[in-house]
Amino acid sequence: MQLKLSGHHVEVTPALRTAVEKQLERIVRHFDHVIDIHVTLTVEKLEQKAEATVHVRGADIHAVAVDENMYAAIDMLADKLDRAVKKHKEKTQDHHAAEGRAATRL
Repeated sequence: MQLKLSGHHVEVTPALRTAVEKQLERIVRHFDHVIDIHVTLTVEKLEQKAEATVHVRGADIHAVAVDENMYAAIDMLADKLDRAVKKHKEKTQDHHAAEGRAATRL
C-alpha cells in the first residue's frame, strides 16, 4: 500500500503522518487489495478537514470528515473509510461459491 499525504494550508508534521498511518492500518487489515491511498488535510478558519481516496481493485472509495480538531477528523475519516471498504469487500465476494462446490459433490 502506498500512502500519499498532502496538506492544504497546513504543514504535514511527523505526528500527523504517524496518526494517519496508524488509523489507516485498520483498512489494510480488513481488505488487503488496497493499491494506494491519497489523503489531503485542510485547514479553513475553524474547520479541520481530512479527505481521502482509496484505490482498490475494482473501485475508488472517497470519504470526507470535518471537525474542529484535526486528529478527530482523521479518526472519523478512518471510520468512514473502514465502513466503505468493508461494504465494497462484501459486494465483491461470491457468497454462493461454497454452495456451488457442495452441490457438485453430491
